[in-house]
Amino acid sequence: MRVCVYGAGAVGGHIAVRLLAAGAAEVSVVARGAQLAAIRARGLTLRHAGKDTTATPAAATDDPASLPPQDLVIVTLKAHALPAEAARLARLLAPEAGALFVVNGIPWWWPHGLPGRTGPLPLLDPDGALWTALGPRRALGCVVYSANSVIAPGIIKHDGGNDWRIAEPYGAQSARARETVALFQNAGLNAAVARDLRAEIWRKLALNLAFGPLCALNRCSTAGVAGDPALAAMGKRLVEETIAVAAALGWDVGAEIDPASVMHGGDWRPSMLQDVERGRPIEVEALLGQAHAFAREAGVATPAMDEVLPKLRALDRALRQSG
Repeated sequence: MRVCVYGAGAVGGHIAVRLLAAGAAEVSVVARGAQLAAIRARGLTLRHAGKDTTATPAAATDDPASLPPQDLVIVTLKAHALPAEAARLARLLAPEAGALFVVNGIPWWWPHGLPGRTGPLPLLDPDGALWTALGPRRALGCVVYSANSVIAPGIIKHDGGNDWRIAEPYGAQSARARETVALFQNAGLNAAVARDLRAEIWRKLALNLAFGPLCALNRCSTAGVAGDPALAAMGKRLVEETIAVAAALGWDVGAEIDPASVMHGGDWRPSMLQDVERGRPIEVEALLGQAHAFAREAGVATPAMDEVLPKLRALDRALRQSG
């Protein structure tokens, strides 16, 4: 089985090392810059609990066209980077293969299979490139709970969490979803087929929005947000609003999430903060913009989102201009 990890950064690098160490498949990676140079020179290293695991991919490239057709492509790029890769992803897939999108927030394939919805979401797939060149039928979705960071080129630090929920966008069980889960499990990744992937997405999004935007805007860790009464109150309101939007769209996850408890989630640095610290664009629309758009459609009042979203978009513009 040929598997390509498309975007061998923090999460993608973690997956790649696990798969390679288990000999679970013929694994190639797509990366760029210093990360790619390090992988080519020394392989990929996963550091966890004081132990290093190093593995060498079958191929490491910044040109996916140089790879043979793949039986599974695991896409771990940031949401805003996906549309530009649509055609390359489509060409990389073998005829019956699927692409597993391991992304934060609302995914580009969200409307697929939902009554009354069709076609791409403009905030996530502005020109419909993913919808038309790749197509939602080729997609598998994944919600991940795993904290990872690139601490040096080619070296991934895994801080905790190892839960992966995988399913078809349209909700039905499928052989390829089960096969992907089995592949992950054989590599020591705690995966399961999600009964309702969109409910999983809303649960994770509520946790993301508790801290990600506020950590990014204020350049502080989650403990910094939780320890500031005004920021903690804003985070709590963002969680409450996310739950309200999900309920209005038909996913009642409020009974499982206590907004006050969420705001005491330890001390860590969300991926959005890591991107700001590295001067990279941030996942504004997938994490907040699309949820806000859904709220407008459903007539749900979101004063906290209304306040935070323009600031986050301004920060993203500044990062793009400086880059």
